[in-house]
Amino acid sequence: MKKFLALSLAIVMVLSLAACTAKKPVSATDTPAASESPAAEATGLKIAIVTSPSGVDDGSFNQNNYDGIKAFIASHPDATVTPVQEPDMANAVNAVAEVVADYDVIVCPGFQFGGISTIAQENPDKMFILVDSYPTDPADATGVATIEVSNIYAMQFGEQESGFFAGITAALETKTGKVAVVNGIAYPSNVNYQYGFEAGVKYAVAKLGAKAECVEIASYAGTDVTGANVGGNYIGNFNDPDTGKVVGNALIAAGVDILFVAAGNSGNGVFTAVKEAKDVKVIGCDVDQYDDGANGNANIVLTSGLKNMAVNVERQLNAIADGTFKGGNYTLFADTDSTGYVAAEGRQQLSEATLKALSDAYELVKTGKIVPPANFSETTVDNFVGLA
Repeated sequence: MKKFLALSLAIVMVLSLAACTAKKPVSATDTPAASESPAAEATGLKIAIVTSPSGVDDGSFNQNNYDGIKAFIASHPDATVTPVQEPDMANAVNAVAEVVADYDVIVCPGFQFGGISTIAQENPDKMFILVDSYPTDPADATGVATIEVSNIYAMQFGEQESGFFAGITAALETKTGKVAVVNGIAYPSNVNYQYGFEAGVKYAVAKLGAKAECVEIASYAGTDVTGANVGGNYIGNFNDPDTGKVVGNALIAAGVDILFVAAGNSGNGVFTAVKEAKDVKVIGCDVDQYDDGANGNANIVLTSGLKNMAVNVERQLNAIADGTFKGGNYTLFADTDSTGYVAAEGRQQLSEATLKALSDAYELVKTGKIVPPANFSETTVDNFVGLA
């Protein structure tokens, strides 16, 4: 299943924190498992979630993972969860080591947890759910190779698909003809969002009659993990709303009226800039951010691009509870409804024409007829043409 992305991302698993992510119910994944983990007793699972400094109430990435745990507990009231907020991302793996003895399951959201391989191997009776990373190989001197561990379910997502839907949305809804994507740090997940967005704009212009261009400010261009300049508009941090507001204001001053914001807590600054502007909208990221868009009697959020982590975390907790948990490394796409966008009435402000275009595009992506470009993929934004 689209193995090129999983293979290419293997070179970056020692880095920390993906940007931003979703919550809509999906069907069970058909992805084959890599290896069996020890069966777990379901009674009274003790769960810990270890997060980055923004915590489980960041309104985005971490919170969505936490929502998956809470959904599991709602149907398993004897289970408990303890949030552990690690203020130093460089200490993330050590934070897991400090709590592993006290819990049955540890949920680890973010690239910074890729190094939990040894901890998991030394604690075969514990289960680990690793989000946005694969376990790194402790025997690899470069620290970039990944392995599969029987008691770690590691998931990554095709963020470029959600970015693609956001790009189509922006291109069809813009009034000024200028749109932009704002990111945190040029980690692969963030670059995936960027490339998907740019490809979505290009597709809408070529296939749907849109008139739009992507605006980039050179001083905010991103550098990916290989040192390549990927362009875009990067804040340089996932927890810097002040700089986020500066970047947002700069793009608004350049005429941009729709911004796709994939920047974690830094994105809150972009939201503030948009709320203080006139006739500007945002597209949320990772989760349904419509509530964050409230601005007096109005709302600045058009829709949100989704990375459906919550349902996949809940799914794996259910597997642990019923004894079917299987470790392995998985990349999740629209074919398991793990990527997408918000279409629910009252949670978006899209025209009927845009909703129809998105629905059509979703089916093409879901069936593999359109494969948006990603960081390290052979297809690039420049040579992406979408459906012939």
